[in-house]
Amino acid sequence: MTSFGITNGPAPARLTVGIVSAGRVGTAIGAALERAGHVVVACSAVSDASRHRARTRLPETEILPVAEVAARSELLVLAVPDAELPSLIAGLASTRAVPSRAIVAHTSGANGIGILDPLTEQGVVPLAIHPAMTFTGHDEDTVRLASACFGITAADDIGYAIAQSLVLEIGGEPVRVREDMRPLYHAALAHGSNHLVTLVVDAVAALRVALEGQELLGQELIGDDPNGLAERVLQPLLSVALDNALRRGPSALTGPVARGDSEAVATHLRVLEEVDPRIAAGYRALSLRSAQRAGATPELLEILEDRR
Repeated sequence: MTSFGITNGPAPARLTVGIVSAGRVGTAIGAALERAGHVVVACSAVSDASRHRARTRLPETEILPVAEVAARSELLVLAVPDAELPSLIAGLASTRAVPSRAIVAHTSGANGIGILDPLTEQGVVPLAIHPAMTFTGHDEDTVRLASACFGITAADDIGYAIAQSLVLEIGGEPVRVREDMRPLYHAALAHGSNHLVTLVVDAVAALRVALEGQELLGQELIGDDPNGLAERVLQPLLSVALDNALRRGPSALTGPVARGDSEAVATHLRVLEEVDPRIAAGYRALSLRSAQRAGATPELLEILEDRR
């Protein structure tokens, strides 16, 4: 087993790495670790899509069964969906497939190291290393990891030193997350990133209806494909709004809710209802939360709580 220098900025030596499995997250992290000087010797891949990703993004890596991947690894990365993690860990433990003193890191946001207990009892070093990033399955995933934060949880200072060093090596920023706070950490990330996608897609859908048939001569026609005119109208506005929210907090809130303009909000609800009642319901829910933050008037709250 490779030893680690722990003094004056500890950095793991060159490690043999195994990836389970070759999904979007696993191949991105594998490629990032290889760029940092580690060697991804094996990965598991079952579907045609994962096999293609493995061959494309980790061309020097053997595709092997999970047990063989584990047996060859000094660092074993478990990059499977949360629902699959317990059975994977149980299977690895029951077959004793992971070498004693190997480092085992999963990429789940919601879980800490407790889920790795069956392997920890067999002598592995347990780590939870979650990239706070969304993945597309393309090469930009690996590039984006260099600007991402990683939520890390470990059993002791040595584990934290290893996790921190691995993250720093691939250019990320390690952020310590307490074991009992992993579910809340994950909820916050999901609330921000997943719901942002729904919000933007709903806004695009409504804007397409507003603009369709009004295109200027020579202007791109409104269609259903992404990255069209509606998206270009929204992009600078949304980018600035996100930047302001992250840099200025609640004071970045603008618009009719922040102004307490009940008439404008009521009009918005009416026209969105005509487009899609589900979009209107989303607008109402988010406007109510915005109004609560802004200390809105009773009249506006009454409209948003639908008490009229």
